[in-house]
Amino acid sequence: MDASLENVGRKITAALLVTQSLFSAITIMVFTISSIIVVQLAGDTKQWMLGVPSLVTLLGAAAVAYPIGRFMNVAGRRRGLTVGHVLGICGALMAGWAVVSESLLFFITGILFIGLAKGVNDLGRYAAAEANVLHRRARALSLVVFGGTVGSITGPTLISSTGNLAESFGFPRFSGPFLAATAFFVLMMIVVNLFLRPDPLQIAQQLAETEPEAAVPVPQEGRSFSQIFWGDHRAKLAIAAMVFGQLTMVLVMTITPVHMTNHHHDIGPISWVIMAHTMGMFGLSFLVGWLVDRLGRIKMIAIGGVILIASCLLAPLSTGVLWLAMALFLLGLGWNCCFVAGSTLLTDILQPQEKSRVQGLVDTLINVASAIGGFGGGIVFWAIGFTITSQIGVVIALIPLTLVLFLRLTQSQLAVEGTTPAH
Repeated sequence: MDASLENVGRKITAALLVTQSLFSAITIMVFTISSIIVVQLAGDTKQWMLGVPSLVTLLGAAAVAYPIGRFMNVAGRRRGLTVGHVLGICGALMAGWAVVSESLLFFITGILFIGLAKGVNDLGRYAAAEANVLHRRARALSLVVFGGTVGSITGPTLISSTGNLAESFGFPRFSGPFLAATAFFVLMMIVVNLFLRPDPLQIAQQLAETEPEAAVPVPQEGRSFSQIFWGDHRAKLAIAAMVFGQLTMVLVMTITPVHMTNHHHDIGPISWVIMAHTMGMFGLSFLVGWLVDRLGRIKMIAIGGVILIASCLLAPLSTGVLWLAMALFLLGLGWNCCFVAGSTLLTDILQPQEKSRVQGLVDTLINVASAIGGFGGGIVFWAIGFTITSQIGVVIALIPLTLVLFLRLTQSQLAVEGTTPAH
């Protein structure tokens, strides 16, 4: 393997880490205050609209992931991500102006555009994977995911400081985070256009010629999603790990603050539990990525499933803050294992001409799962309580774990490492 190609992969990974960190900060800033802004603009009598920003964001991300994936397949990752940054700039400016002009419609539209930007930005993790050699792929991808830690640490501080800055210029306090988000999107666009050279799509094409999967004959235009899904058992597992891992995580995470409120916890303890969850999601990403490369994709998906199940079983056993913090930390960690291993495995099995298109469709499914988990989890929790909702999470988390066991028992084409056919 050409050492210069490995160096380019490291450079691209570092650039994507920077952009992911900036976007994570945007996410924490914007969506911490969006529910408050919606109620202020709609009126206190319409508190049912609290969940609208989250729902609109997920719908936007789900809607854009597949078409932008197809666009990236042709135009490359750099141009595709730039489109996302432009959408983000438009959305942040629109939402900020809506706060100034007190327009609910403009605000929700701005949040929708930020959701579109999210759907594009999420595909950046695959760019890191495909720009790196096989034995470093999961670590590169996990390093980009680790950028989420930056937002969880800096986001709350930025809300206060950018709000103060906005007020010093005579603007409403809550317009500040959106002005900062605009600047961050511009910075992300600059970083991507300076450092994602050559485009990860070109690197993936070069790497594909040197790796085992390159020997597998595929049509010039690539296989269809159905051909990949039904023709390669690893694809089923990779997709199941990401989609059902996401669904389990969102289902339990969304209802935990309300569950704690019902047991007389105030905002301080709730914040600590959510912080523990965020650290589980992102804080150990690089370690998880190293383990995925070391132990194999399949083993880490199985480990992630076991951790998710343990979390869902533990969460209802106590309402203590430390207990819930531990359970939610495990929930985030189990998600991270499934997400990093599943994303890497999917990248492994796709040819360059298939990657962006298929990955975009899979990200659409992930965002739909988030919307179902967030909205459906609230309904189930309201109807039958926290314990039963968590037990439903156990059943969902069993799906990828069961797939691992079934595919191994039937000695399918899944390898121990999850990267080459079994012999």
